[in-house]
Amino acid sequence: MRGPRPLGVVIKLGECIRLSQLMDVNLVTNTKRRKPGTSSIVDEKSHEPLLSILTLIVETAVKLRKDGHKVIIVSSGAIGVGLRRMDVEKRPKHLSKLQALAAIGQCRLMSLWDSLFNHLRQPIAQILLTRNDIADRSRYLNAQRTINELLDMGVIPIVNENDTLAVSEIKFGDNDTLSAVTAAMVHADLLFLMTDVDCLYDKNPRTNPDAQPIEVVEDISALVADVSTAGSSLGTGGMSTKIVAARLATSAGVTTVITRSSNPGNIINIVKHIQASRSPASPSKQSGSDSEDNTDALMSASVSSLKPTTTTTTPLHTRFLPSPHPVRDRYFWILHGLRPHGTLFIDTGCYKALLNKAGLLPVGVVDVEGTFHQQEAVRLCVVDRKNPKQEPQEVGRCLTNYSSAEVSRIKGRHTSEIPGLLGYMDSEYVAQRESISFFSGFHGGGVSRPVTPVGSGVNLAGMVNKGRRTPAQEEKRLEAEDKELEREEREEEEDVVVMRGKERKEGGDGQQQVRFVEEVKFVGGEGGINK
Repeated sequence: MRGPRPLGVVIKLGECIRLSQLMDVNLVTNTKRRKPGTSSIVDEKSHEPLLSILTLIVETAVKLRKDGHKVIIVSSGAIGVGLRRMDVEKRPKHLSKLQALAAIGQCRLMSLWDSLFNHLRQPIAQILLTRNDIADRSRYLNAQRTINELLDMGVIPIVNENDTLAVSEIKFGDNDTLSAVTAAMVHADLLFLMTDVDCLYDKNPRTNPDAQPIEVVEDISALVADVSTAGSSLGTGGMSTKIVAARLATSAGVTTVITRSSNPGNIINIVKHIQASRSPASPSKQSGSDSEDNTDALMSASVSSLKPTTTTTTPLHTRFLPSPHPVRDRYFWILHGLRPHGTLFIDTGCYKALLNKAGLLPVGVVDVEGTFHQQEAVRLCVVDRKNPKQEPQEVGRCLTNYSSAEVSRIKGRHTSEIPGLLGYMDSEYVAQRESISFFSGFHGGGVSRPVTPVGSGVNLAGMVNKGRRTPAQEEKRLEAEDKELEREEREEEEDVVVMRGKERKEGGDGQQQVRFVEEVKFVGGEGGINK
């Protein structure tokens, strides 16, 4: 009988809070992908590479590829290796120093990967990406084609954010997002997000012995779980960023799994379990025998030692089911590859027309916020003209045919009036239908947007509604937070004390700024690609 089809899997090894911590690793195979992180492959105290973990990751990746899966490793850890090479004990705060350490550590880390894979005669390739590569459509497609060509050649690509150049990579949780974007780019079947716990729990298992595991998540927006685990001192990620990555990946149709990073061999058992659950054939005695034979054939002497127990039970993990209406290719790129420069507010009638594949006409535009040019990305927010007190709801993104100044002049008008208002008409549409993309769940549904972090029942949308901010105001707030975070990276701790001293002098304004800085600590963990 023909076996189950190979799967594309992305695996990201996340933060480990225990003594033997790993660096974040993402492995992708047929579309299977895996990413080791800084605390997953580098010891947090000694900054030494965890060779035992790296070896297990390599053996697992090679075994998956031999089983027919296409594997990609999204690896970080360059900064951690750079710390060791330069005998620096504490992770610096200044961005330039972090980037310099990344440049030092990157070549040594790749040399280590190549040495380990060479023992198993497995060729690898290095791909460094930045957000500019994602934002530019032609470069995005070139990266996609290059990765697919490497996979067809039997090569395992090792993808990493270019830490030396990418500012956002050094911020909290960016590698989780990178793994999700890579998984979506290559149409992966599975994304593994590896962390220091077996799965998601409804409470923190370290402080609550009665915490219950969450095995399957169908709707992330309805998820209430304890994601209070912070990142390690080496890495920048935490559980909340993995939830964000899961939202991003599942919206693109990628099944996402969270499991323990200290046992990479568990990935093989989980993949087999998912393959079996997708098999259309019903189980029988004969098929059960075949399954046992396949298990013996799949696990080599080296990889079999990776199994946590001698039983064939599926390792504990949390599986996030993919969206029934996945957003892929150009539509995914519009949503998550571009940063919005403004907001178009449209009425409910216009929104319904867009859902029926119509283009965005000026008559449906209620208002405009922000400054943008032609062919730049903007947010689409729906407002109810009959209920102006109701908060606008962001439903998607689009590329505009007109600038913000032009849209302000033609909004609410019929197409025939455009030449008289502007003196010309580049298009009858403010945005073509092929340049409009809706978040997963907004194709007539009501699921929250996939870039909102979830944790302890609190989400970013709830923060916005509580403050009664419009989407454009929220975007301005996030931009201000980005600038504030960059400023803090350049300041020493005593500078922060001076700022707080001014706060006591200025009274109300200073108090507002203190609350703002505290809020950044939460929002900064979003790690969304649009940030």
